[in-house]
Amino acid sequence: MRVVLVSTYDLGRQPFGLASPAAWLRARGHEVSTIDTSVAVLPPKALRQADAVAFHLAMHTATRLAVPIISQARELNPAVRLIAYGLYAPLNAAFLRGLGVEAILGGEFEQALVDAVEGNASPTLVHLDRLPFLPPDRSTLPALHRYAPLVLNGERLPAGSTEASRGCKHLCRHCPIVPVYEGAFRIVPREVVLEDIRRQSAAGARHITFADPDFFNGPGHALALVRALHQEWPSLTYDATIKIEHLLRHRDLLPVLAETGCLFITSAVESVEDAVLDKLHKGHTRAGFLEALRLTRAAGLHLNPTFVPFTPWTTPRGYRDLLQVILDQNLIDAVAPVQLSLRLLIPAGSRILELPEIHPLLSGFDPAGLLHRWSHPDHAVDALASQIFRIVSEKANQTAPRRDVFEQVWSAAHGAPPPENFRLLPRAAIPYLDEPWYC
Repeated sequence: MRVVLVSTYDLGRQPFGLASPAAWLRARGHEVSTIDTSVAVLPPKALRQADAVAFHLAMHTATRLAVPIISQARELNPAVRLIAYGLYAPLNAAFLRGLGVEAILGGEFEQALVDAVEGNASPTLVHLDRLPFLPPDRSTLPALHRYAPLVLNGERLPAGSTEASRGCKHLCRHCPIVPVYEGAFRIVPREVVLEDIRRQSAAGARHITFADPDFFNGPGHALALVRALHQEWPSLTYDATIKIEHLLRHRDLLPVLAETGCLFITSAVESVEDAVLDKLHKGHTRAGFLEALRLTRAAGLHLNPTFVPFTPWTTPRGYRDLLQVILDQNLIDAVAPVQLSLRLLIPAGSRILELPEIHPLLSGFDPAGLLHRWSHPDHAVDALASQIFRIVSEKANQTAPRRDVFEQVWSAAHGAPPPENFRLLPRAAIPYLDEPWYC
């Protein structure tokens, strides 16, 4: 069968969510085309000739961008079998079925996707069976140089990505992984991951992102993997996402990460207010974040935190405090500007809905928006959030330096410019992936 796999957005990375199922489908003898609309135009001919079109919906942005293409595929090819897979597929099943999607798959989707293409789809939306993973087939994906590079000391280096594990052991209330995996966690065999890295290294990758929800969900697996990586490719660097509580619990492993080529760690700090962290069920505190920052720096690692600064519990004072912490800890260059503007997203199935105080703030579920709309009880906070989003969006379009964006955000939040010593703070050469959005 002729199968078209479509990704619309994957954080500026060459999409694993196309490469992995492509390997499975080709192993079954299917003719597979892979199209990433974030870097290429989807040819109408491919849709017209396809027997099945499958959309990888890994996140909110990807799903929103896929909607018009799903409609286009149905219009151009009424007989085509439409499939949606990834985290946001089961969360939005009713909406997707209304668009004509026949099979909706979440969790460990590869085998289920093969079954759906072959007309044997299981009615189960979420599949958590342990799979015999295959090395991803990236042969028809756009070249790595078309994706977000690693920026290191002013040099832009081709970056690849892979997954060493999927799902997550934790149940953070705002995380879209939780309604799908519900605490389940799956390991990708080390040799499969290394083969994926081997192929990307041969294609020019100088750096690898481990796109696991949390690299230290399985610390033994992670450490064995990076030791093997460093032994085979001593000059290849990498980054990973790790929870603050795991950085604290496994502090003895941080020097090993640095020794094996880890440049930076991304951690979803979300807030510096303990009350908000408790609502989100994050498992760390403000003090824990500051300690993790100290530990990573002592190990020779950069910590690049992410935030959700606008929540139903945010106050103007709390937002200004967040900016002060970023300033005091010399994190301005480590925080992508979009992280100063993000507003809590409440998708279908979110555990945020467990909190009784949320419900009076909701104005209903928006199927097309793929979220529950909410308003802050203090209109001034919503106004501030809108103002900050406008500043960040405008500056992102201008590719303004992070310090320039921070200065404008600080001035908007405080009604005054930053302290006089703001421009005198030491500039850190923070390594980061040049992709400005994160949602």
